[in-house]
Parts: sequence; C-alpha cells; structure tokens
Amino acid sequence: MKCPFCGKYASQVKDSRPSDDGTSIRRRRICSECGGRFTTFEYVQSQDLIVVKKNDVRVPFEREKLYRSIQLALRKREVDEEIIDQIVAGIIQSLEEKGMVEIRSNEIGELVMNALLKIDKVAYVRYASVYKNFTTMEDFKDFAAKLMEGEE
Repeated sequence: MKCPFCGKYASQVKDSRPSDDGTSIRRRRICSECGGRFTTFEYVQSQDLIVVKKNDVRVPFEREKLYRSIQLALRKREVDEEIIDQIVAGIIQSLEEKGMVEIRSNEIGELVMNALLKIDKVAYVRYASVYKNFTTMEDFKDFAAKLMEGEE
C-alpha cells in the first residue's frame, strides 16, 4: 500500500478489524520508510455498478464519491464517521439487491436523501440544495417549509 505521506510502497498492517456492520475491514498501517500512520478500508465489490447521469452519460460507480458527498452534507454536524460508513454500506447494499448493473443517479440521490432525513435534517437540506439544484432563497424557504410540515 502506498504511503500517503512519503509515497513509498513500504507499509505494514498494525491492526485489522471488521466494521460494525461487517461490510468492510479497517486496517491501521504504518510506513516503514517515514513512520507515518494511516488507515485503509477493504470492501467487497460484488459487481461493477454503472451510474447513468441525467444526460445519459455512463460512469463507474465510486464508493468514495458517495462517501464524500454524504460527509460534505454532514460537515460540522455531530455525526460519527461510523454512521457515514453505515449509510454508504446500506445504500450500496440496496443498489446491489436491485440486481441491476446500471443505476440512475437520481435513484442514488433519493437513497441518500432518505438516509440523511433519518439522521440529520440540516444535512438533509444541505444535500437537497445541491441534489435538487436550489438557485434562490425561495427554493430553500419552500423546501424547509415542506420539511417542517412533514411533506418532504
């Protein structure tokens, strides 16, 4: 594994443990060259998923991109990283259970929205502002009003 600090391929695994949901293995590593410590995750990938964008462009599904988008919505919110891992694992499991190789991006967006609504409404609104392409304050106001009424 390449060290993120010095770029050498001389790391050793110091600790391995499964995640709480059992979908990944967390490995603590130390670089033999610079002594830097870092964490890697190992996941099972049962099939290659393809995301079909709104403009019908097809791109490979990227777990890290999904993770980053959820992490960004939850930025500065008191939500543990393990919760984000569980959300991502649940979304991927849901996508794989559909048995389809191609998944529309809006399906992924809806799964993320549903998960965020359950754990943090501020993150839900943040994600929605990008996902639903809010362009004015009225968009936020209308969305927040529907959320407070329980419609969203």
